[in-house]
Amino acid sequence: MSNEVNPAKAPRWTLWLPLALFLGFVVLVAAGLMHPRDTDIDSQMIGKPLPAFSLRAASDGRDGLSTSDFRQGKPHLLNIFASWCVPCGVEAPVLAQLQRQGAIIDGIAIRDHKADLNAFLAKNGNPYQKIGADDVSAVQLAIGSSGVPETFVIDGKGIIRYQHIGDIRYEEIPMMMQKLKDAES
Repeated sequence: MSNEVNPAKAPRWTLWLPLALFLGFVVLVAAGLMHPRDTDIDSQMIGKPLPAFSLRAASDGRDGLSTSDFRQGKPHLLNIFASWCVPCGVEAPVLAQLQRQGAIIDGIAIRDHKADLNAFLAKNGNPYQKIGADDVSAVQLAIGSSGVPETFVIDGKGIIRYQHIGDIRYEEIPMMMQKLKDAES
């Protein structure tokens, strides 16, 4: 006596079950694409002071960076970036434009090598006033950053006022300049 199932004796609906499951999956995916969840991430660090840090210089020609640099009375952009980050290279001309419009920009280079960073800056420009080296991502994680690039608006007292996840686009320059202006008060 064999345990094999004869397809002719199986109920007809079992033949359509794989197709029905596949169509159900397609409907779920389509619904998710048409009505995505909110992908904005509210930083837990907004309104809080920068954690204490002191980073050595990450590149030639720029000083290192410390928490006290952000307590000088003027708002700054703090850009988290790396030479190995493709979107960081795309963002570089936008940062240069922000600098030309008066933004003070400091950087933290994540898990980078000085030679690679120097080559990146030579190729893409250097809008940074100071660049600190975060070799183990300790400061990056302490301020609530999970990737590169990310940019923070820091007021003149060292308080985080805004977090921008991802690269800044040209169309976002006015918004970033407004965030800096708002951080003056």
